[in-house]
Amino acid sequence: MAAGHTGEPPGVSGPKNVAQHVLARLAEWGVHRYYGYPGDGIGGIFTALPERDDAEFVQVRHEETAAFAACADVKYGGSPIGCCVVTSGPGAVHALNGLYDAKLDHQPVVALVGHTAQTAQGGGYYQELDLGALLSDVTGYLAEVKDPSQVRHVVDRACRTALADRTVTAIILPSDVLEHDAVVDPPDAHGYYHTSAVPSSAITTPPESALDAAAAVLNAGEKVAILAGAGALGASTELTEVANALGAGMATALLGKGVVDERSPWITGAIGLLGTTASWHLMRECDTLLIVGSTMPYTEYYPAPGQARAVQIDVDGARCGIRYDTEVNLTGDAGATLAALLPRLAHHGDAWRAQVEHWTSAWDDYSRQRAHAHTSALNPELVVRELSDRLPDDALLAVDCGTATSWYARDVTLHGTQYGSLSGTLLSMGGGMPYAIAAKNAHPDRPVVALIGDGAMQMNGINELVTVQRYWQQWTDPRFVVLVLSNDDLSYVSWETRGMLGAPPDPQSQAVPDVPYAQWAMLLGLDGIELREREHIGAVWDRALAADRPFVVDAKVDKDIPLVPPHVTIQQALNTARSQLAGDSDALSIIANGVKETVGAKARSVLGLAPKE
Repeated sequence: MAAGHTGEPPGVSGPKNVAQHVLARLAEWGVHRYYGYPGDGIGGIFTALPERDDAEFVQVRHEETAAFAACADVKYGGSPIGCCVVTSGPGAVHALNGLYDAKLDHQPVVALVGHTAQTAQGGGYYQELDLGALLSDVTGYLAEVKDPSQVRHVVDRACRTALADRTVTAIILPSDVLEHDAVVDPPDAHGYYHTSAVPSSAITTPPESALDAAAAVLNAGEKVAILAGAGALGASTELTEVANALGAGMATALLGKGVVDERSPWITGAIGLLGTTASWHLMRECDTLLIVGSTMPYTEYYPAPGQARAVQIDVDGARCGIRYDTEVNLTGDAGATLAALLPRLAHHGDAWRAQVEHWTSAWDDYSRQRAHAHTSALNPELVVRELSDRLPDDALLAVDCGTATSWYARDVTLHGTQYGSLSGTLLSMGGGMPYAIAAKNAHPDRPVVALIGDGAMQMNGINELVTVQRYWQQWTDPRFVVLVLSNDDLSYVSWETRGMLGAPPDPQSQAVPDVPYAQWAMLLGLDGIELREREHIGAVWDRALAADRPFVVDAKVDKDIPLVPPHVTIQQALNTARSQLAGDSDALSIIANGVKETVGAKARSVLGLAPKE
C-alpha cells in the first residue's frame, strides 16, 4: 500500500481522529453495515459514522440483537464481515450471546467494543470491566487500541483473522483514544507495523493423491450416503453431480438445509433429533459415507461404528474425523473439491437410490398425515406446511430455537433461491428476529419470513418489532412476515422434560403469558391477525405474503403436538410414559393428538399398558 493512503475514496479527505480511521480501514475490508446501540464508551464511533456516505448504521433495541444480526448478515450474504458496535461494560456483556453464535457457526464478525477512558482504567470507574478477560473465549483475535498508530495493524489483523479462520474478533476502543488524532501511516521505525488490507487467498483443493484415495473409497461402496452441512452451501451444482454419479441419497444438517433443491426425491431431509425417518434409514443402512461441510454433533444418527467407510470434506482440516471414523479427509473448499473429485468417480447403479426414494416418499406421506391430523388447537405443522407451499421463490427465512426449529426442519421445503438460517450450533432462543432483520438489510428487495415461538418472541422479538417499524419503509420490498407459534408454553423444553427426565413439566416454569402479538404490531403501525381456525390458514398466509407492510401472524397452536424423534429409543419411550403416569396435566391431550404415532403411545406399547380412556 502506498505511503499516505487514507482508505478513503478519491476526493475525500483522510481520517482526522482514531474513530474515523477505524471506520475508514474497516471500509477497505468491505465493512459498510454496522448493528448496534449507542453509549458514551463508544461515542466516538457514533460521531464518526454519519460522516461516511458508505456506512449504514442499524439501531436495534439491544446489543444481543446487534451481535446476532452481525452474524446473520454474513450468513444471508449481505456483508463479507459482520460488524456490531457496542458500548463498554454492560454493552459488551449483552453482546456475548450473539458473538458466541458467530463463533460456533464459524461466521466472520468484528466487534467494536467501547471501554473506559485510559485515564480512569483501574480506578473502579462506572461500567469498567476486564474486557480482555470477558471476550477472550469468544474471540480468535482480541486487541485494545491504546495508541493511534495501532489502528491500521489492529483492524487489518482483526479482519484478516475473522475471514481466514471464520471466527469472531474484537477491537477494544477506550473512549478517550477514539478522540486522539489519527496516525494513518505509522513511522518507518522499530516497534511499528505496516500491514495490508488485502484478504488472504482461500483454500481450494486437496492434493491429487488425496483425491484419488477418496475416490477409491467412494467407488468401492454400493450404498453411498451423503451428509451435507453449512460448509456445502454454494456448492449445489457440484454436490448434485457427485450424488448423481454415486447414486447416493443425501441428508442435511440443520444449517445445510436447502443446499440442494429439497424437492429432489433422493434428498431425505434433516438429520438428527429433528430429522426424518428417511435420513435415519439412510445412515443406518449405508455402507459408505461422504460428509461435506458438516460436524453435526449427534453421533447416534451417523452410521453405526464400523458400518461404513467414510470420506470427509471440510475447509478446516481440524474439523475432519471428529464425529465419525473417517478413512480419507480432504481439506479444501467444498465446491472446488467436489468438482475435482467428480471425474474420478465411477457411476453406480439405481437400486440403492430407488430404496432411498422409497424412504423419502414414505416419510412425506407420514409427515403430511401428521400435519393434517385434527388437534385441540391449531396443528403447528399444518400452519408451517401451508406457508411452505406458498413461499415465494426468493424468500428468506429466519428461524428461532424451539418447536419452530422442528417444524422448519421437517415441514419447510426449500428450493430455488430460497434460503433459511438460524442460530445453528449455539441454538439460542431470541435469534429469530435479529436474523430476520439482518436478512432484510442484506436483501431489502426480497421477502423475509420469521418463524418464532412465543417464548422467544417474548425474549426480544416484541421489542425488535420496534426496529422493524423504524426501518421498514426504506425497504424496496415491504414483505416481512413474522409467524408467532403461540401456545403459552415453552413446549420444546416441556417435551425434553418428558422424554429425558421422565417427569411432567411444571407449569410454574413452563407456562408463558398470553400476549396479543398481532395487536402489538398494529399498534406500531404494522399489520397482523390472530389465527385460530384451520380453514383460515391458507387465506391468512395469502394475506400476509401480499401485505404492503410487515405482518404478524399470531397462530394459536396446540402445545401438545409430540416431537417424535426419527428413531424413538426405549429409554425415551419409558421416560415419556413415566411423565404421563406421574400426573402430566397434558397427558390426555398428548394421547388424543398423536394417536399411534406419539411418543406416549409408543411408550405405552413398550410398557404393555392399555391406552388411557
